[in-house]
Amino acid sequence: MIEPLGLYIMAGIYIFAGLMHFIKPKMYLRIMPRYLPYPKALVLLSGLAEIVLGIGLCIPATKPFAIYGIIAMLIVFLLVHFYMLSNEKASAGIPKWILILRIPLQFGLMYWAWMYLN
Repeated sequence: MIEPLGLYIMAGIYIFAGLMHFIKPKMYLRIMPRYLPYPKALVLLSGLAEIVLGIGLCIPATKPFAIYGIIAMLIVFLLVHFYMLSNEKASAGIPKWILILRIPLQFGLMYWAWMYLN
């Protein structure tokens, strides 16, 4: 059995990341792909999704739904990572090699969530 501490750490990370969408929305607006409509609404909705899914990880009845939701959300977030690679302003001065490393990190985060589907 996987140690539940990791699950709560993951939940905390998503809740914190979601809150940051409301605290620093301009940071997220900069990386939102321009081809997506209603960027500010998407920033706020994605933040809300991270908060709700993070809380959902802590509730046994909703944990499986939260895990699948997190995996789906991380797949969608790949759009942002590729956009940051292709747009210098969106990259926010982050070195290209770090932006490239973030892509496999997304798959690692998906696997981390998937491990808790017991």
